[in-house]
Amino acid sequence: MDGDLIKLVNKLQDTFSNLGGELDMPQLAVVGSQSAGKSSVLENIVGRDFLPRGQGIVTRRPLVLQLIHTPASPSDTYTEYAQFLHVDKRFTDFKEVRREIESETFRVAGQNKGISKLPIHLRIYSPNVLDLTLVDLPGLTKIPVGDQPSDIERQIRNLVMDYISKPNCVILSVSAANVDLANSDSLKLARSVDPQGRRTIGVLTKLDLMDAGTNAVDILSGRVYPLKLGFIGVVNRSQQDINAELDMTAALDRETEFFRNHAAYRNISHRNGTKFLAKTLNQVLMNHIRDKLPDMKARLNTLMGQTQQELDSFGDAALFGPQHQGSLVLKLMTQFARDFVSSIEGTSLEISTKELSGGARIYYIFNDVFGHALESIDSTSGLSSHDIRTAIRNSTGPRPSLFVPEAAFDLLVKPQIKLLESPSLRCVEMVYEELVKICHNCTNAELQRFPRLHAQLIETVSELLRERLGPTSEYTKSLIEIQAAYINTNHPSFVTASTAVAKEPPPRKQITVVESNLSPSGVDTPVNGVDEDDDNSSDQLTPNGGASHSSASREGRSVSSTLHDRAREKHSTSSTLSTGSHRHHHSSRSERRSAASAAAAAPQSAVPGSSPMGARDSFLNMFFGGHQSEPTPSVVRSSSPFRSGKSRKSGDLAEPGESRIGGMEGNAAFDMKSLGKHIDMTPSDPTATLSNREEMEATLIRNLIASYFSIVRQSIQDLVPKAIMHFLVNHTSEHVQNRLVSTLYKPDLFAGLLHEDDALVNERARVKSLLDAYKEAFRTLSEVTLKSTS
Repeated sequence: MDGDLIKLVNKLQDTFSNLGGELDMPQLAVVGSQSAGKSSVLENIVGRDFLPRGQGIVTRRPLVLQLIHTPASPSDTYTEYAQFLHVDKRFTDFKEVRREIESETFRVAGQNKGISKLPIHLRIYSPNVLDLTLVDLPGLTKIPVGDQPSDIERQIRNLVMDYISKPNCVILSVSAANVDLANSDSLKLARSVDPQGRRTIGVLTKLDLMDAGTNAVDILSGRVYPLKLGFIGVVNRSQQDINAELDMTAALDRETEFFRNHAAYRNISHRNGTKFLAKTLNQVLMNHIRDKLPDMKARLNTLMGQTQQELDSFGDAALFGPQHQGSLVLKLMTQFARDFVSSIEGTSLEISTKELSGGARIYYIFNDVFGHALESIDSTSGLSSHDIRTAIRNSTGPRPSLFVPEAAFDLLVKPQIKLLESPSLRCVEMVYEELVKICHNCTNAELQRFPRLHAQLIETVSELLRERLGPTSEYTKSLIEIQAAYINTNHPSFVTASTAVAKEPPPRKQITVVESNLSPSGVDTPVNGVDEDDDNSSDQLTPNGGASHSSASREGRSVSSTLHDRAREKHSTSSTLSTGSHRHHHSSRSERRSAASAAAAAPQSAVPGSSPMGARDSFLNMFFGGHQSEPTPSVVRSSSPFRSGKSRKSGDLAEPGESRIGGMEGNAAFDMKSLGKHIDMTPSDPTATLSNREEMEATLIRNLIASYFSIVRQSIQDLVPKAIMHFLVNHTSEHVQNRLVSTLYKPDLFAGLLHEDDALVNERARVKSLLDAYKEAFRTLSEVTLKSTS
């Protein structure tokens, strides 16, 4: 039964070495410094000369040596042979074994003196060996020699520690007897992982080379450095014996004679030597395996569970038959559609806490990205005062404007509304891109086994998203066009904003009137100066103040060019109808009284709250100059383009009987020529100074555009996300399952969709073989346990 234990461990070791198992097998690891005699100890145990030799480091890869005892058979010509795990060949010549070890070392570790952790597995069958498993490790060194790597000491130490740090490893510490034991590197390493010395066996070599008069009896007796498994002394072949190819049997006989005849070792000769070492190692290994059986079974239980889970993640190949393919494809499609919808709705089980994902990113696009993009748009971007003036003039045609024309407002606000189209369409594209990203992230371990099916699922959903991108963009664009199609100036918010704008009084400006009024006697009279008769006339015009207010309102509208023309016609008519100096003087006084009355009434109507009409009065006054003095008819007359092109000197006055038509008839050709030049120059001069009326009109237009643009922007910010959710997000979520089934659930596509990657198939086969090996090992260990208890 004991022999079966070691054979079982060897079998498990070979199996797990090929499959990459994680079960730590009980084994013996040979540790020692260079030239301490490790290789000679192993060759003495085997009874064959098969290990490489040379100067410096020779063992550069771990050598897992399995010794298997075979009964001698007369029929077999070769009772001793060796086999490598990497070569399917039986070696009967052990010199070839040495060459194979050297070539395999060079193949993996290279031609230099570097080392490798990949072990070489060698199995030796012989009737002269006991069942044993040993691991020959590279010898410990201090400094690099020759072309060895500079960190060779660290590499070897790490390699040795990887083996001896495992609890299932028994440490065979080899030290030379002719060196002080306190300087033994192997014992130092063994003590670092086994401080109580429970799994360390000490081996002393070169006892025959100690100085005369010295011996190692105290060390072998355990009085210097106690170990639970003790120290064993051996005598190896010298270099001269190796060069002379001394037979191994003769070398073992000479070792026996040395211990039997030496005065110091005679009494302990039965506990020393290579044969006793082999028996001790065999017994220690079997006891160690027996002690570790419960732990091995528990470890195998854990490994079987982990391996079964890994195999389940790959899926059972039996389910890939034709009768199960349809249900498998349908299950994977349903899971993919469910993951897609749950990622959008935020109900996915795998929610990231590091960054926004899924539907949260769509909300971020709506609220932050799109909202900030709309807020950053200037409502009057690209509109200059010249553009506004030109639009007002073009919208009125040949007629002068009494109010700000609504056509000009429509003409100017529509291009500004179009500015909202670009960020709205970009919002649609960003949500589309986010949905495509969500689609690519919808996967699981089972779906990853079928790359073709996964790719087709993504392509189908992406095609559905592309189909919905067009209608969503068109509808979003139509929302902008709808807003621009009808300018609703009756909107409650817009009316409120317009009233607030109208209530803002424009800045007051003092304009000096430069018109001179001459009396018949030639004495200058101020415009606002009135005499007693003027007062009486004024009292007659406004007995209760109401007529004065009405007159002021009419005089406020007279700022327009139409009223200017009426004033000039009135003055011309009054001059023509006068037949004497008294009538002429009376007419002049009447005109002055009328002007004084208008001047006195205008400030009253400009004061807020002085009229029962309130804000509307202020709104009209702002348009018609209620807050400022306008030029008198004579000033306007002097600057009118319909006057003679001939300039007048300062102080020149029109004749009382001169009419405007008569003045133009004298210089008609000159006036028409200058008028043509004026028409050509005026529209193309954006730097021309605006009049006060034009400035107020431009300011009002800007405020109204900003107010209406804000209303449209709020509507677009609310409607575009709703449109995207309805046409793109919700529609895709509702129809993704139907689209996948109608596109991919076809029996002739199942075989191609369920095609697996070759690497995945190989990995599944490896895991399945490893699981079978674990089950077989557990069954075998259970049988061994039952035999030992019975």
